Amino acid sequence: MAFLGSAFRDRVDAGQQLAARLGHLRGPDLVVLGLPRGGVPVAAEVARELHAPLDVVVVRKLGLPQRPELAMGAVGEGGVVVRVDDVLRSAAVPAATFAEVERRENAELSRRLASLRAVRPAVPLAGRTAVVVDDGIATGSTARAACAVVRAQGAARVVLAAPVVACDAAQALREEVDELAYVLAPERFGAVGRHYADFGQTRDDEVVDLLRRRQPL
Repeated sequence: MAFLGSAFRDRVDAGQQLAARLGHLRGPDLVVLGLPRGGVPVAAEVARELHAPLDVVVVRKLGLPQRPELAMGAVGEGGVVVRVDDVLRSAAVPAATFAEVERRENAELSRRLASLRAVRPAVPLAGRTAVVVDDGIATGSTARAACAVVRAQGAARVVLAAPVVACDAAQALREEVDELAYVLAPERFGAVGRHYADFGQTRDDEVVDLLRRRQPL
C-alpha cells in the first residue's frame, strides 16, 4: 500500500510490512537486532510480530570527507571495519584520511554503545539466528559491518532485512548473508527517505524506550 506517493507510511508501517516477509523465521532461537537509530523502530515491529527478543547492533558509517553522505566504509562493535573499495579507489582516499575518519567514528561508536548497553546488555547470539534490520539500505556498507559484528558474536545464521534496498546493493549483499529480505528493491533508489511518507529522525530516547519496552525473552 502506498502513502502519499511513498511505499511506507512510517517506520512502524515499514516494520509491519517487512515482518510479513519473515514469518518463516519464527522460533525460539531468533533474535532481532536494529541498527540505531532509524532501524530500531522497524526492528521493534519485526520483533513484536515474530515474538522475538529485540536488541541493537551498533555501527557507524565512514563518510567521505568531501561527501559525508557517501560511505567509504563502516565500523562496528568489536573492532569490525568494512571498506568500500570502489569508493576508496574512485575518490583516491589517503590511508591517513581513512584512519582519521575511522578514529572519529569509533569514538562516537563507543559513546553510543555505552549509552545503549547501560539500558540493555547484549542478547547472546551464539548459535542463534540473527535478523539484522535497518530502515533502508543504499550502499550496504553499514549493513555489511553489522552482519560482520553479529557473525563475530557467534550467530549461526545471519539474515539481513530492510523495507527497501537499492537493487545493486541487494545483488552484492546476497553473497554475504544467509538470507536477504526486503519489501522493495528499486533500480532507481534515490535516498531512503523518499520511500517513506514520514521519515522523521529517530531520537536516542526513542531507541532507549523501545529497548526498555521490549525485554529480552
